[in-house]
Amino acid sequence: MNCFEELKARGFCYQATDEAKISQMLDEGKIAFYIGFDPTGSSLHVGHLLPVMAMRILQKAGHTPIVLVGGATARIGDPSGKSTARPMLSVEEINFNAESLKNQLSRFIDGSAGKAIFVNNADWLCNLGYIDLLREVGTIFSVNRMLAQESVKMRLETGLSFLEFNYSILQAYDFMTLRRKYNCMLEMGGQDQWGNMVAGTELIRRKDNVEVHCMTIPLLLDPNGQKFGKSTGNKNVWLDKERTSVFDYYQFWRNTDDSMVEQLLKYFTPLPVDEIAGLCGPGANINRAKEILAAEATALCHGEAAAREAFVTAGTRFGFADPENRIPTSSFIGKVSAAQVSAELPVAEIPATEIDAEKGILVARLLVLAGLCRSNSDGRRLIQGGAVALDDQKVTDASAAVDRAAVAAGPVLRAGKKNMRKLKLS
Repeated sequence: MNCFEELKARGFCYQATDEAKISQMLDEGKIAFYIGFDPTGSSLHVGHLLPVMAMRILQKAGHTPIVLVGGATARIGDPSGKSTARPMLSVEEINFNAESLKNQLSRFIDGSAGKAIFVNNADWLCNLGYIDLLREVGTIFSVNRMLAQESVKMRLETGLSFLEFNYSILQAYDFMTLRRKYNCMLEMGGQDQWGNMVAGTELIRRKDNVEVHCMTIPLLLDPNGQKFGKSTGNKNVWLDKERTSVFDYYQFWRNTDDSMVEQLLKYFTPLPVDEIAGLCGPGANINRAKEILAAEATALCHGEAAAREAFVTAGTRFGFADPENRIPTSSFIGKVSAAQVSAELPVAEIPATEIDAEKGILVARLLVLAGLCRSNSDGRRLIQGGAVALDDQKVTDASAAVDRAAVAAGPVLRAGKKNMRKLKLS
């Protein structure tokens, strides 16, 4: 399939100006296309990733993505999908956020050797004179048509400022600027952007006599009808590991609702569509599919090494869905077996002389000997805090002890989410 057919097969296409022409355009040559991201925060979250994944598919097919960070439009605030006006940020905050987002997006989009173009619309919008802008594009935009846009109609009930009303014009101007400078022929974005995007195609048609196109990507909702991308407690799952740890990021994907796994694999992993269907079909091991989703999504954001570590940590703590790797997959975790994981864990040698023949050894003492805490009292506090497990069995009694045979069996002792040792009797 060509790249447009792949977008369709994976569920990325919600609305398009002309699907047949877009498909033909993408099939017959290499084009430049763009997606915009307003820097209203210093980090993107999982909910922002869907258009990024669509961008990756087109780039892989040889098309050139233009990644636009809206350093100017963030000063206005897009009313689309919002019931109230966005908070006004200072120029300094916006500039800082813009640089942060550019760095984040660079992880997902290959910018080497001219394979992508990164731009900031502050470079042209902030230099426009108001009268000049009105004279150049003001006659193109019908107020009646702008009022009919869904994003505007929704806000008329709660109040829409003239500042926000101008947003659609500025987004259209961005498209025209990118068409003129880079011959950008396609804009992509979320489904709530349709009115703004169509305004851009109309502006270019009337000003430059050029036919360009746009395509929207569906809004992703969880089973409760809420925007996708929030963890338990309704907190955003951020791409910044300082705000959402790599392990918590992995666990967000691993805990996906069963009903969403197949679609999320299509959206957020490079696995072939037919492989995904097999992983999620009748009688399939849905937890293995979740492991693959979590590992691939985490690798995309934080790198394969970090994703592997999160997979190993989670599997060691909660168990592996397919410890013998019997389910075929092209995912990198298909090469990681439970036996390999166990072999990779750091080993702590426990002297046999430390274990009383009758009383055994305190788990708190094992924590000290394994280097997981400094003293027996520290070990007891860890146990009382619910942070200690022996072979995935949580230890809750601060005075718990195990015998020599249990240590000789080579159990995994864990303190916290990531600190683990495989015990070895010496």
